[in-house]
Amino acid sequence: MIIAAIDLGKARTGIAVCDKSEILASPYTVIEEKYPPKCLEKVAEAVNEANAEMLVVGLPKNMDGSEGESAKNARDFAENLKQLTGLDTFMQDERGTTITAHNYLNDTNTKGKKRKAVVDAVAATIILQDFLDSKRKCKLK
Repeated sequence: MIIAAIDLGKARTGIAVCDKSEILASPYTVIEEKYPPKCLEKVAEAVNEANAEMLVVGLPKNMDGSEGESAKNARDFAENLKQLTGLDTFMQDERGTTITAHNYLNDTNTKGKKRKAVVDAVAATIILQDFLDSKRKCKLK
């Protein structure tokens, strides 16, 4: 099944997808849109173009596990995206994914405008890979 993950941001939203075998997550695109209704529309179009059959939205919890305004916005976005696409939508804890994405980009010496353009898609890829890995672990038990 093709699963798409969304890393919702205030200015840029990253999207990643996995292969049909649900083994490997890859960056798909970054949507630059600040206006939430338009962002929702563009994300729905992108996941449709990717032939996604399920969605995972990053849940930005605080480091202590509590949920703040960003988490509420992500949950609202996920619910609206589910209504718009009709796809099952899951939330995935995204604590630390942007930091990990920056570390990956440091390792590949990706800088400047190129870095800004891909960091959100890389973060979405990490969110999706974490989801796939945890899904696989649950099947093994």
